[in-house]
Amino acid sequence: MKESSDERVLKMDGCAVKVVDADRVSAVCERMPAAEDLTDTADIFGLLSDPNRLRLLVALLDGELCVCDLAAVTGQSESAVSHALRLLRAHRIVAARRSGRMAYYRLEDPHVRMLLDLALAHTEHTDAIHPERDGNT
Repeated sequence: MKESSDERVLKMDGCAVKVVDADRVSAVCERMPAAEDLTDTADIFGLLSDPNRLRLLVALLDGELCVCDLAAVTGQSESAVSHALRLLRAHRIVAARRSGRMAYYRLEDPHVRMLLDLALAHTEHTDAIHPERDGNT
């Protein structure tokens, strides 16, 4: 019986040798963060993946702002801003300072600023291809 091209591809798909560079595989395994830490990190990137939340964080790069000002800067409702800030605060991406009845939000720490700065710099010098947006998945 003659093999079809699909059957040949299936037979060739995959590694014939399970570990090519054992030392490198071992080193990578040793420095791999714990599964829980990877999940927490993925959650952070998930929070940053929403354009509206990202707009809020970019607005906070210049310093503290209250909900009203964040709503004005980002074009979102105060309710939407408050909801997003609660989520970002729960994950320690932003922090709040109370002054009377007002709450002023800021980025939690320099790591958040570094993530935003790096992501924005990457976007500025890269022409991204978005097959998921073009329907070419």
